[in-house]
Amino acid sequence: MDVQEVRKLDAYLKRVFGNPKIRVVPRPKKEDSAEVYIGEEFIGVLFVDDEDDDRSYQFQMAILEDDLADAE
Repeated sequence: MDVQEVRKLDAYLKRVFGNPKIRVVPRPKKEDSAEVYIGEEFIGVLFVDDEDDDRSYQFQMAILEDDLADAE
């Protein structure tokens, strides 16, 4: 992902989730993905999918069981 692509994804996620604190950050030494944060909290990874020359993105977020305990 280049800087322009990261900026577009950052703006898109902010708009879709209505949260200006979302940040998309390039991953060091990786060109096929970027990290996603809300403020300083890491929440997931965006991966590029170039299959069949149709570029798309997949957002992967892990939710730990410990995190769910705080939701009750």
